[in-house]
Amino acid sequence: MITTDAPTEDPGKSHVHNVALTRRRTLLAGSVLGGTALLLTGCSEDSGPGRGRKDAAADAAADARLRGQAARDTAALLARYDATLDAHPGLGGRLRPLRAEVARHAAAFGAAPAPSTSAGPSDGTSAGPRADSSASAPPASSPAPSMPSAPSAPAVPPDEKQARTDLAAAERRTADARVTALMSATPELARLLASVAAAGAAHAYLLTVDGA
Repeated sequence: MITTDAPTEDPGKSHVHNVALTRRRTLLAGSVLGGTALLLTGCSEDSGPGRGRKDAAADAAADARLRGQAARDTAALLARYDATLDAHPGLGGRLRPLRAEVARHAAAFGAAPAPSTSAGPSDGTSAGPRADSSASAPPASSPAPSMPSAPSAPAVPPDEKQARTDLAAAERRTADARVTALMSATPELARLLASVAAAGAAHAYLLTVDGA
């Protein structure tokens, strides 16, 4: 009987193949680890203590500017409420709660407390979303916002409905300014700006609804 042995693999060739495969795996692993190390180094450099201090100082300065502008805008809005109440005392029951909330917004932005209007004391009720009290006070490390000067009294239409319409438009403009400002604010101030903007939008709606 004639038998044929199965071909056997050359041990030398098998050894060379294994060595080559091991080398390729080693090179691949080395390249991946090297790339990861570079990424970690970049993150470490970007988040170093020196850079963090510079970023914190820049954020505090930017927030101070935003708070100061928000305080000035709120002071102007308060002046419009006061002028409207002086021109139309009959709107006092409708406007005083809204004005009281705007005064709280001014305090949240660091403005000096505004005196109550002569149209009568506030009943302390709130007609819209209240600003987030957890984000109301400026951080201790932030520069104090500049105090707004008393704005001149705006002209008020003699018609009550038109006066309410103008006041609602002022609320909407101020709310839009808050939304624009929060895009460049730190998270804490952005939350406050968003909360106050929501309250302003509610005020604008209430001012234009007949019988509200």
